[in-house]
Amino acid sequence: MFVDGVAVEGEFATGFELVRAVGGGAEIIALEHGGQLYDLSATLVGVNEVRTVAAASKAGRSILRHSAAHIMAQAVVDCFPGTKYAIGPSTEEGFFYDFQLPGGARFDLAELAVIEERMRSIIGERQPFIRQEVGYNEAERIFFDQPYKLEIISRVRGAGGTEDDLREAGGTEMVSIYRNSERFVDLCRGPHVPDTGYVKAVKLLRTSGAYWRGSEANDQLQRIYGTAFWSEGELEAHLVRMREAEKRDHRKLGAELDWFHFPPEVGGGLPVFHPKGAYVRYRMEEFSRKQHLAFGYQLAWTPHIAKAALFERSGHLGWYRDGMFPPMEMEGSTYYPKPMNCPFHILIFESQPRSYRDLPLRLFEFGTVYRYERSGTLHGLARVRGLTQDDSHIFCTPGQLADELARLLEFVLSLLRAFGLEEFAAELATRPDKAVGSEEDWEFATAAARSALEKTGLEYTVAAGEGAFYAPKIDIHLTDAIGRRWQVSTLQIDLQLPQRFELEYQSPENTKERPFMIHRALFGSVERFLAILIEHYEGHLPAWLLDEQVRLLPVNDASAGYAQEIAGKLVAAGARVTVSGAGEPLGARVRKAKIDRVPYLAVVGPQDLANGTVGLTRPRSPEQRGFPLSSFLEEVAEAIREPQLQLEIGQ
Repeated sequence: MFVDGVAVEGEFATGFELVRAVGGGAEIIALEHGGQLYDLSATLVGVNEVRTVAAASKAGRSILRHSAAHIMAQAVVDCFPGTKYAIGPSTEEGFFYDFQLPGGARFDLAELAVIEERMRSIIGERQPFIRQEVGYNEAERIFFDQPYKLEIISRVRGAGGTEDDLREAGGTEMVSIYRNSERFVDLCRGPHVPDTGYVKAVKLLRTSGAYWRGSEANDQLQRIYGTAFWSEGELEAHLVRMREAEKRDHRKLGAELDWFHFPPEVGGGLPVFHPKGAYVRYRMEEFSRKQHLAFGYQLAWTPHIAKAALFERSGHLGWYRDGMFPPMEMEGSTYYPKPMNCPFHILIFESQPRSYRDLPLRLFEFGTVYRYERSGTLHGLARVRGLTQDDSHIFCTPGQLADELARLLEFVLSLLRAFGLEEFAAELATRPDKAVGSEEDWEFATAAARSALEKTGLEYTVAAGEGAFYAPKIDIHLTDAIGRRWQVSTLQIDLQLPQRFELEYQSPENTKERPFMIHRALFGSVERFLAILIEHYEGHLPAWLLDEQVRLLPVNDASAGYAQEIAGKLVAAGARVTVSGAGEPLGARVRKAKIDRVPYLAVVGPQDLANGTVGLTRPRSPEQRGFPLSSFLEEVAEAIREPQLQLEIGQ
């Protein structure tokens, strides 16, 4: 048998036997085979190759937290007999589970402490997670008093289930259940940790309401959020980050700064930007647009809706229908709000004959797309239903692919650095077991992506088998000021859409050839990237992005003329300046300027007028009295200057 690519002598009936044989210990908690994850208790008869899943890996953390969700559900049922339990997945930072309490009761914070204490008892009992596969009738008998589980079973049984249903139920012919005590059983695909004792550190965080299946037409349930780690030290470090993140929460700061809000009249996940926030968006977009034009891109603009036929042709109706907004009927045709910009850019490519001389063709658009995210997943600007992507699609010849990816990757990193972000890592996601396209094309595209990463010198890891079913991809992750990791830019080589649309270009040999296509979003979305910037900088964004860069505060009316003189010099240098007159007490005006996160706050009084100085306050810095005016003007001029990209590979 091959384990992580290394031959291991012997035959092993289960994953437990294999782990003992290779000396893996507790750091191995599951196995991966054929693109699927399995418990260590799974049989290995007939299996020739597996990969181990480490506790510290992304998959390992997800398994830990999913197991913690089951433990929480058991604790809730123990503490509140008669509870109906719905679903409980792991998330990026933890887990949640949705419940319906008897009589429509709601959880309070005191009850969370009781539930958490019961969870610790269950963990201390080291109850094993035992997997069984049962038929539909048996599953319905087991969950006779759990309506949400019965609905999932019914949907899967009737072949009308979604991917979420299949993940929850574990299959289409049989369903899988997990017991970790005689009193509690859950419908689940798994895998899980071997026993509850593996969950060393757990914390319940908050509760909220959540509609079943994310629809307001369904029952409202009670959701409990929690998190789990392999050690108390990891948990405590995470809680410290959470407290810092709460201070930086872009939703709170966005309201304080008067930048945006989410009116209930508009609907969840659809933000309205106020003048100050809209200006930041404008500067972000205009800066990016200018850099794209300088780097050889051509602008595109496409409508927000299209006929169903386009999305049928692209495959989106087949792949992403559940994530699309409902259709609308007009003049005998069915229209959908667009979930992606790529089909429209393909229409531009195929609108006229293309030659190798036209390639690479780089199209760029700030295109707003619409995705029906479940209400429980919405999170301020970071997860919305209407998002504006800085979307580009590049059509190139096979011979251009590697160089195009390299220059594109350098451009992406340079533009991100222009926003003051510096700590990056990349992930190369390779071919999954279920993939379309020839192995030859996959190998060619993956080699091109690897070459681009190595040419830039960017640290990267390989996410084996985690590419899209139609393409390998490079994901760029950044680490923010409090150590959180965000996935931002994606470079994806598409082997499917050029084929579906039968795209062609004329080669130098006068033959018809199929181009390669690269999808690329740099910010990811304007909304989410702005949320990242707000939290990274705690609202103190770089001065060049803001509509107000300097606020001058004359101490009294006698100093107002000096303040206006300084304002004139700053405006002449290109700064955006306001003068807050002496009608209010100075202390109140200073506090207001700090709340507004104005980068440069200058107080001027009679002594400053006499000495040619200002009283200067910068973000998170004490005031400097008697700061020379000439130095102040130079510093502001430098701070408001638009960044310049540092590129080596060239255009």
